[in-house]
Amino acid sequence: MFQKLSRAVETGDLQNIKSLILQAVKNDLPALEILNRGLLPGIEKVGEKFGRDELFIPEVMLCARVLQEGIDVLRPHLQNNSTSAFKGRLVLGTVAGDIHDIGKNLVKMMFIANGFEVFDLGINVAPEKFAAAIEEYHPHFVGLSALLTTTMPQMAATIKYLDARGLRNNKCLIMVGGAPVTAEFAGSIGADLYADNAIEAVEQAKKAVRG
Repeated sequence: MFQKLSRAVETGDLQNIKSLILQAVKNDLPALEILNRGLLPGIEKVGEKFGRDELFIPEVMLCARVLQEGIDVLRPHLQNNSTSAFKGRLVLGTVAGDIHDIGKNLVKMMFIANGFEVFDLGINVAPEKFAAAIEEYHPHFVGLSALLTTTMPQMAATIKYLDARGLRNNKCLIMVGGAPVTAEFAGSIGADLYADNAIEAVEQAKKAVRG
């Protein structure tokens, strides 16, 4: 069963992932094992293939969608073990005025593949929506993405909004990234973490979790 789940993620089998998860649960397989031995190994293989240029972004996005579908079905069974099930929790979104999501989706996939729980708010996300997600999900990290120089100021506006409401502290770090974003800009707006790419973003988060 674990091999079937892994293969479904690896091949982007959106049609069958839900039924496979439900079958695994029905067979009394522990939810953590379904996640760690079935779903995550599949997306790890996707990441390896992408790194070898054997898969392209649209294929990777499909596999990430299959993985997310599987996690959504599995989530109720993980609730009682949420602390041990994931390394950390990330709220992620592209800032207000920006409708680009390819980079954000790659970050999402890499975090999930490395054992993080991800809540994707989508594109054109207002500061108020980020704030509401922090209050609901209590994440360890909030990821702000911008792909346009004209929307980069929205990162600063979002951080200012979160600070004004006391939603950022040592338990909730703000990470920023995107094609036009630089480390210097990240520092100037008070971001806690900056990453140049999806792999670096995960490594930054891992270091922060380890303390």
